[in-house]
Amino acid sequence: MNSESIGTFTLDGGQPTPFPVRADSTQAQELIRQGAAATNPRKHKVLVIDDEQAIADSLTLILNHAGYDARAAYSGWRAIGLLHDFQPDMLVTDVIMPGITGIQTAIHVCAMLPSCKVLLISGNEATASLLAEALRHNRKFEILAKPFHPTELLARLASAVGDA
Repeated sequence: MNSESIGTFTLDGGQPTPFPVRADSTQAQELIRQGAAATNPRKHKVLVIDDEQAIADSLTLILNHAGYDARAAYSGWRAIGLLHDFQPDMLVTDVIMPGITGIQTAIHVCAMLPSCKVLLISGNEATASLLAEALRHNRKFEILAKPFHPTELLARLASAVGDA
Protein backbone atom coordinates (compact mmCIF):
# COMPACT_ATOMS: atom_id res chain seq x y z
CA MET A 1 0.00 0.00 0.00
CA ASN A 2 1.45 3.41 -0.89
CA SER A 3 0.96 6.59 1.13
CA GLU A 4 -1.76 7.76 -1.27
CA SER A 5 -3.96 4.69 -0.86
CA ILE A 6 -6.85 3.97 1.44
CA GLY A 7 -6.00 1.21 3.87
CA THR A 8 -8.32 -0.66 6.18
CA PHE A 9 -8.28 -1.68 9.79
CA THR A 10 -10.66 -3.70 11.93
CA LEU A 11 -11.59 -2.94 15.52
CA ASP A 12 -12.84 -5.59 17.95
CA GLY A 13 -13.58 -8.10 15.18
CA GLY A 14 -15.90 -5.71 13.31
CA GLN A 15 -16.04 -4.95 9.62
CA PRO A 16 -12.93 -3.48 7.96
CA THR A 17 -13.08 0.30 8.01
CA PRO A 18 -11.44 2.40 5.26
CA PHE A 19 -8.90 4.96 6.41
CA PRO A 20 -5.97 6.74 4.75
CA VAL A 21 -3.01 5.21 6.57
CA ARG A 22 0.67 4.79 5.89
CA ALA A 23 1.03 1.60 7.88
CA ASP A 24 -0.49 -1.84 7.54
CA SER A 25 -3.76 -2.52 9.30
CA THR A 26 -2.11 -4.74 11.93
CA GLN A 27 0.08 -1.88 13.11
CA ALA A 28 -2.87 0.54 13.18
CA GLN A 29 -4.95 -1.93 15.23
CA GLU A 30 -2.17 -2.34 17.78
CA LEU A 31 -1.72 1.40 18.17
CA ILE A 32 -5.44 1.90 18.63
CA ARG A 33 -5.51 -0.86 21.29
CA GLN A 34 -2.63 0.85 23.10
CA GLY A 35 -4.55 4.13 23.09
CA ALA A 36 -7.71 2.42 24.35
CA ALA A 37 -5.76 0.85 27.21
CA ALA A 38 -4.66 4.24 28.50
CA THR A 39 -7.07 5.51 31.11
CA ASN A 40 -8.34 9.03 30.71
CA PRO A 41 -9.93 10.34 33.93
CA ARG A 42 -11.76 13.04 31.97
CA LYS A 43 -12.80 12.08 28.48
CA HIS A 44 -11.87 14.98 26.26
CA LYS A 45 -14.53 15.81 23.70
CA VAL A 46 -13.46 15.93 20.04
CA LEU A 47 -15.58 17.03 17.11
CA VAL A 48 -14.36 15.59 13.79
CA ILE A 49 -15.49 17.30 10.60
CA ASP A 50 -14.87 15.97 7.11
CA ASP A 51 -17.13 15.98 4.07
CA GLU A 52 -15.77 12.50 3.27
CA GLN A 53 -17.97 10.46 5.58
CA ALA A 54 -15.63 7.45 5.65
CA ILE A 55 -12.77 9.61 6.92
CA ALA A 56 -14.88 11.40 9.55
CA ASP A 57 -16.32 8.10 10.78
CA SER A 58 -12.92 6.37 10.81
CA LEU A 59 -11.28 9.16 12.77
CA THR A 60 -14.19 9.23 15.22
CA LEU A 61 -13.91 5.47 15.71
CA ILE A 62 -10.17 5.71 16.33
CA LEU A 63 -10.60 8.54 18.83
CA ASN A 64 -13.41 6.81 20.72
CA HIS A 65 -11.31 3.65 21.02
CA ALA A 66 -8.42 5.77 22.27
CA GLY A 67 -10.53 7.11 25.14
CA TYR A 68 -11.90 10.34 23.70
CA ASP A 69 -15.56 11.26 23.42
CA ALA A 70 -15.62 11.90 19.67
CA ARG A 71 -18.46 12.83 17.35
CA ALA A 72 -18.51 13.23 13.58
CA ALA A 73 -20.06 15.90 11.38
CA TYR A 74 -19.97 15.89 7.59
CA SER A 75 -20.11 19.65 7.03
CA GLY A 76 -19.05 22.82 8.79
CA TRP A 77 -22.62 24.02 9.19
CA ARG A 78 -23.68 20.71 10.74
CA ALA A 79 -20.76 20.94 13.18
CA ILE A 80 -21.74 24.45 14.24
CA GLY A 81 -25.29 23.19 14.78
CA LEU A 82 -24.01 20.43 17.09
CA LEU A 83 -22.32 22.91 19.45
CA HIS A 84 -25.49 23.45 21.47
CA ASP A 85 -25.49 19.79 22.54
CA PHE A 86 -21.79 18.94 22.31
CA GLN A 87 -19.07 21.39 23.38
CA PRO A 88 -15.75 19.93 22.19
CA ASP A 89 -12.37 20.51 23.79
CA MET A 90 -10.82 19.88 20.37
CA LEU A 91 -11.94 20.35 16.78
CA VAL A 92 -10.40 18.20 14.04
CA THR A 93 -11.55 19.49 10.68
CA ASP A 94 -10.80 19.04 7.02
CA VAL A 95 -9.98 22.36 5.38
CA ILE A 96 -11.48 22.09 1.90
CA MET A 97 -15.19 21.28 2.13
CA PRO A 98 -18.25 22.38 0.18
CA GLY A 99 -20.19 25.30 1.66
CA ILE A 100 -18.17 26.53 4.60
CA THR A 101 -14.46 25.67 4.80
CA GLY A 102 -12.85 24.06 7.82
CA ILE A 103 -11.08 27.31 8.60
CA GLN A 104 -14.34 29.28 8.57
CA THR A 105 -15.89 26.57 10.73
CA ALA A 106 -12.98 26.72 13.17
CA ILE A 107 -13.31 30.51 13.44
CA HIS A 108 -17.04 30.15 14.26
CA VAL A 109 -16.40 27.38 16.78
CA CYS A 110 -13.62 29.34 18.52
CA ALA A 111 -15.88 32.40 18.73
CA MET A 112 -18.49 30.27 20.53
CA LEU A 113 -16.01 28.14 22.52
CA PRO A 114 -12.81 30.16 23.02
CA SER A 115 -10.99 27.34 24.85
CA CYS A 116 -11.55 24.84 22.01
CA LYS A 117 -8.31 23.75 20.34
CA VAL A 118 -8.21 23.27 16.56
CA LEU A 119 -6.35 20.81 14.36
CA LEU A 120 -6.82 21.25 10.62
CA ILE A 121 -6.35 18.22 8.38
CA SER A 122 -5.84 18.56 4.66
CA GLY A 123 -4.49 16.81 1.62
CA ASN A 124 -4.84 19.93 -0.52
CA GLU A 125 -1.93 22.20 -1.40
CA ALA A 126 -4.24 25.24 -1.54
CA THR A 127 -4.61 25.08 2.24
CA ALA A 128 -1.74 27.50 2.83
CA SER A 129 -3.58 30.34 1.12
CA LEU A 130 -6.69 29.64 3.21
CA LEU A 131 -4.69 29.91 6.43
CA ALA A 132 -4.34 33.63 5.71
CA GLU A 133 -8.06 33.94 6.42
CA ALA A 134 -7.54 32.55 9.90
CA LEU A 135 -4.69 34.98 10.54
CA ARG A 136 -6.97 37.88 9.58
CA HIS A 137 -9.17 36.74 12.48
CA ASN A 138 -6.16 36.53 14.82
CA ARG A 139 -6.26 32.73 14.76
CA LYS A 140 -3.32 30.44 14.12
CA PHE A 141 -4.29 26.82 13.65
CA GLU A 142 -2.12 23.72 13.62
CA ILE A 143 -2.30 21.60 10.46
CA LEU A 144 -1.77 17.90 9.84
CA ALA A 145 -1.26 16.79 6.23
CA LYS A 146 -3.26 13.87 4.84
CA PRO A 147 -2.59 11.05 4.66
CA PHE A 148 -1.43 10.59 8.23
CA HIS A 149 -1.04 7.68 10.59
CA PRO A 150 -3.49 7.42 13.52
CA THR A 151 -0.61 7.77 15.99
CA GLU A 152 0.21 11.18 14.53
CA LEU A 153 -3.36 12.31 15.18
CA LEU A 154 -3.43 10.84 18.69
CA ALA A 155 -0.09 12.47 19.56
CA ARG A 156 -1.27 15.87 18.33
CA LEU A 157 -4.51 15.62 20.29
CA ALA A 158 -2.76 14.47 23.47
CA SER A 159 -0.37 17.41 23.19
CA ALA A 160 -3.16 19.91 22.51
CA VAL A 161 -5.34 18.84 25.43
CA GLY A 162 -2.43 18.40 27.82
CA ASP A 163 -2.35 14.60 28.03
CA ALA A 164 1.11 14.27 26.48
